Order: sequence, then C-alpha cells, then structure tokens
Amino acid sequence: MAEPSTKGNHRNTYAIRRLRAWNSPDELGAAAERSKSVAADEFPQDIRWIRSYVIAEEGGTLGTVCIYQATSPEAIRDHASRVGMPADEIWEVADTVVIRPDPVEEAAAS
Repeated sequence: MAEPSTKGNHRNTYAIRRLRAWNSPDELGAAAERSKSVAADEFPQDIRWIRSYVIAEEGGTLGTVCIYQATSPEAIRDHASRVGMPADEIWEVADTVVIRPDPVEEAAAS
C-alpha cells in the first residue's frame, strides 16, 4: 500500500499515455473500476482522475490518453502499478486551451 503523501494537496495536471493496454472494452472497463477504487482507497490526496480518451490501436487493442491531477508523476506511476495498468508516458500539462467542450453523445430518440 502506498504511503500517504507528504506534499500536501497541491496537484498538477498530467496527460498519461497508456499504449496497447487492453484487448476489449470490457477489459478497459474493469481496469477503470479498479482505478477508481485504488485512487479512492489508497491515494485520496494524491490522484484525481479527470477523463480518458480511448484510442483504437493497431492490431485491435485499446490504449488511452488520460487526464489526471496528481501530486507527482511518481504518484501516477504508483497508482498505475497498484491497478495493474501501464503509464507509458507522463507529461505535465502546461496550460489548457478549450475551443469547444468535449462532444457528448445525444440520447437516441424514442
């Protein structure tokens, strides 16, 4: 189990690339549930998952680009290790430019 953070509550925003990490949407969904649980139970002050974009990788696997707020890249790596998923690349986000909000699927008409 991870040690509690000694850095306080200051979090930076990071983009995390997870390459070819899952073979199916169900596998990805199970990892997402583990990720939420581990973050809440073991890293409540260190990790905050904002959103993920699922990437269709060559060969049919799925990868992601995840946006997190975290106290450090090490906290992200520790969290990923506990969940059993990669954190292949971690970049600190310098700024955010939003032209339009993320699209939202509309509910099908009845």
